[in-house]
Amino acid sequence: MRADSSAVQSNPLRGMAIMAAAMVVLPVMDAIAKYMANIEGMAPAQVTFYRFFFQLICTLPLLAISGAALFRAERPWMNLMRGALHGLASLLFFTAVKYMPLADVFAIYFVEPLILTAMSAMFLGEKVGPRRWAAIVVGFGGAMIVIQPSYAIFGAKSLLPVACAFVYSLYLFMNRAIGDSDSPMTMQTLAGLGGTLFMAAALGVGQGFGGEDFQMSLPHSLLGLVLLLILGSISGYAHMLVVRAFRLAPLSLLAPFQYFEIVSATVLGYALFGDFPNASKWIGIAIIVASGLFIIWRERLRARQEADLGAP
Repeated sequence: MRADSSAVQSNPLRGMAIMAAAMVVLPVMDAIAKYMANIEGMAPAQVTFYRFFFQLICTLPLLAISGAALFRAERPWMNLMRGALHGLASLLFFTAVKYMPLADVFAIYFVEPLILTAMSAMFLGEKVGPRRWAAIVVGFGGAMIVIQPSYAIFGAKSLLPVACAFVYSLYLFMNRAIGDSDSPMTMQTLAGLGGTLFMAAALGVGQGFGGEDFQMSLPHSLLGLVLLLILGSISGYAHMLVVRAFRLAPLSLLAPFQYFEIVSATVLGYALFGDFPNASKWIGIAIIVASGLFIIWRERLRARQEADLGAP
């Protein structure tokens, strides 16, 4: 989402703090999804449905308080499509964390900035130099280091985070297309509605084909129900923190903070499920992060050079 230039530069330190907090909190949502699938026995598709359903329930009161116009949105269908893409990305991610360690899924998923850069070059005609193309190739090499042992254990399911990264890149393209024509609260509420409707349809289709990851069931405990409510709350409010951060600081300054999620995911995975990446996976994670940070740095450098050329 774009913000006007005056808002973007208003408080970068506060924006960075908010972004860091959001990135630390968001993996809690994925840890809950893993717990619900492995301990409570709920299908990933149903967990994803509740994620968007309770997100919608949590944001509707705030929408009413803020006075934002849900049904007078400038681009309602694009916002609903944005929610559907987010729903598909979440389904792929939650299915992956059911079978794989959290840190592995996050590490592989973080090829997303590399995919987004490549898509920008191929479909939007944005200039990507040989150094950034090299970083993309190296980053995917790092992903292969993480994927290879996982593929031997989990098979094709280890590729789900890559599919998630691709779909989420499309979601980010939708964000760019929508821009700031609607308020963040309207966009978030419509995204929750779009994700809920998409997952309801996915559950129906998945059950028709008998897929085990689409079966309907209830939580086995009161704790499970509470965790689903927390899941939806984190989904709605943490993403609002991200939107708020982008209004306080420029994207190029905030982008590196997304890698905080790997740290939080590793801690949660070890504390809750006893999963900890081995040496080869740490090497792959380091390569992916370094490639992503290099692309972010090159983007900032290019933007600065263009600004200098355009200065009077």
